[in-house]
Amino acid sequence: MKLSACIEWLFADEAETFADRIRLAHRHGVEAVEFWRWTNKDVGSIEWALNETGIELASFVAEPMIPLTDRANQAAFLEGLKRTIEVARRLGARTLIAQAGDDLAGKTREEQRAALTETLSRAGDVLADSGVRLGVEPLNTLIDHVGYFLESTREGLDIVQETGRPEIGIIYDIYHSAVMGEDTALVIGGDIDKVFHVHIADHPGRNEPGSGSIDLTARADWLAAQGYHGYLGLEYRPTQPSAQTIEQTRRLLG
Repeated sequence: MKLSACIEWLFADEAETFADRIRLAHRHGVEAVEFWRWTNKDVGSIEWALNETGIELASFVAEPMIPLTDRANQAAFLEGLKRTIEVARRLGARTLIAQAGDDLAGKTREEQRAALTETLSRAGDVLADSGVRLGVEPLNTLIDHVGYFLESTREGLDIVQETGRPEIGIIYDIYHSAVMGEDTALVIGGDIDKVFHVHIADHPGRNEPGSGSIDLTARADWLAAQGYHGYLGLEYRPTQPSAQTIEQTRRLLG
């Protein structure tokens, strides 16, 4: 499976600049890179490093990062999405990541789910014919994202189905899913076509594969057997030099 290095964490200690993280990832044989926000980065230097190395940009976050569970944020998100799509096309990224936002006080889950679904559906209109797609990401609420609205992969897939938009899918994070006690095969089922991108890290610690107890090989193999041929995003905090953890991950995943 093709690997994408999340350079928010990988090569952070080894590179002088953010763009140099891209060069190091390429030097160590990673097929793609990804990062989180784009508005706090020098997009020009990122573009230069991507063109220089020929490495692909797998994904980054659609901004602004505001709760999509609040219908009042819909217009601002969609306007920001238009700008994010422009950057994605400039950098060659075909997948964007959406955060649902926190569970809002004073609003029922039904109200918030309806707002999230509607906003994602309208995002599909914005994305249409752009060559860019958007994945909403379920996150664990037990350790890393207490209070986050979308903790269930299955609910995320159901929301995607309700939008009726081919441009909308999910980002499936094996670490978050495992922390929530989910079985990959059970929660994904026959909806592998709605999985736009995959993240991995081990548990406990959210460190490199092999450092914890998640059977990442079995889960990744199941996804591949179902027809997932996208990137496997290495979104972990390395406890060793980044290049070493990438080599270990390749050996572990076979």
